[in-house]
Amino acid sequence: MYTSILSATMQGIRAIPVQVEVDVSPGLPGFSMVGTVNSQVREAQDRVRTALHNLEIPVPPRRITINLSPADVPKAGTGFDLPITAAILESLGQLPKGGLESVMVTGEVGLDGQIKKVRGVLAMVEEARKSGCQGCIVPWENRREAQMIQGIRSVGVRNLGEFMRTVRERTWEHPEKEREKMEIAPEITADFREIKGQTVAKRGALLAAAGFHNILLMGPPGSGKTMVAKRIPGLLPALSHEEAMEITSIYSVAGLLSSKVPWVSNRPFRSPHHTISPQALAGGGKIPMPGEITLAHKGVLFLDELPEMKRETLEILRQPLEDGEIHIARVGGRYSFPAEFLLVGAMNPCPCGYYPDRNRCDCGEHEIKRYQQRISQAFLDRMDICVTTNAATYGEFRGEIPDSDSIQWSTENMRKEVERARLIQKERLKESGICYNSQIPPGEISTYCKTSEEAEKMLQGAFEKLHLSGRACNRILRVARTAADLAGKEQIEEEEIAEAIGYRSFDKHSWK
Repeated sequence: MYTSILSATMQGIRAIPVQVEVDVSPGLPGFSMVGTVNSQVREAQDRVRTALHNLEIPVPPRRITINLSPADVPKAGTGFDLPITAAILESLGQLPKGGLESVMVTGEVGLDGQIKKVRGVLAMVEEARKSGCQGCIVPWENRREAQMIQGIRSVGVRNLGEFMRTVRERTWEHPEKEREKMEIAPEITADFREIKGQTVAKRGALLAAAGFHNILLMGPPGSGKTMVAKRIPGLLPALSHEEAMEITSIYSVAGLLSSKVPWVSNRPFRSPHHTISPQALAGGGKIPMPGEITLAHKGVLFLDELPEMKRETLEILRQPLEDGEIHIARVGGRYSFPAEFLLVGAMNPCPCGYYPDRNRCDCGEHEIKRYQQRISQAFLDRMDICVTTNAATYGEFRGEIPDSDSIQWSTENMRKEVERARLIQKERLKESGICYNSQIPPGEISTYCKTSEEAEKMLQGAFEKLHLSGRACNRILRVARTAADLAGKEQIEEEEIAEAIGYRSFDKHSWK
């Protein structure tokens, strides 16, 4: 007897519908599975057979053929266990014929019949909704995640017995209780007020957050680079519902969602170790999974000790920084992952970390130059802001010397500045389809980054004196545009250009 059940597999962060076809017919007893499956999927036949045996559900000695269609799409994961079990049970008459028509099913089956959580449920349920399904049956631990998708009923089941009752009673057609609402309430756990001194670094962080500009923090050990980096997510505006759903879908595919709070309500902050491999950073595997740059989507990617990272690892970032996504090619297809993140880098200026303090630094000029040149100029060109941090004085540390700038350097006040600048950007860029000053295309720089005559002369002088690339010049204008937005100016003045040029310190350091 032939039975077909709808399920799905993940391709990147996108769910692909898969028909699980099962035929139980006379012949030599055994299981056979076809349809471009990996070892996890192939092992389903052993899990399913043992689970049915332990539940004392008789499986007659017949030939069972399982086909996962379309055959040319690679299948991975343990989510096919439950639809395979359902198709076999329906073929054996244990479930009503056609009882799962227009219902998507996913879940892993344990040897004792328990249904275990799987990855990517959010994207699968969204695909089921788009396909016009009436409902979805998912593992109990995935139910809250699945119920975030409006317009379709999702039912969670704990074990095979509960699953069979759900199918017989068609629970997905029953009136639904009020759904749990997705609460987006970002938490601010660290405050810029706690950082002593470092007014320039705080200003750089403010600009970075306001315009979504990449920032490099350079200074000696203990000068506050990591403290500044960890507080930048608190300056970013709260996630919109669409952003939260997109990030939650990514974390669902990566298996990083908590069963207690099955959604992401804060901007991501990812801080991988400097020994991270290129594959872990970009994403990889036979069937690729999201890497750190995708997990930082719409948030902050903090890379500490930049010169200690492998050069090929850093170079991977160049394309995502320009395009906002990463493409991974495999024999089975091409996978795309979103990667729109704010990059925060940190490094020491020399191997010992204390240059240019010659009382503490004994590194030679050649050592310093070689250390800094571990980072390519092409990578540095993609950094909008470079800030040098200095160790706080005793007076600053003890709070005896107040911050020199007029703004009160607390996360709450800085965030208000960021939100005001973001509103200005949103209004200006509403016709362009982009959100931040950092995303302004080179061809539209002259449209959105209008400068005064004095500012234009200053930029020309810097271009010729510092031998700036066209990319660097455009990034100066974008940062200056953000500085003007923070100041409430329509036009970029000389002051904003001077500040933006000042943040290009790597164009004057030993990199050159």
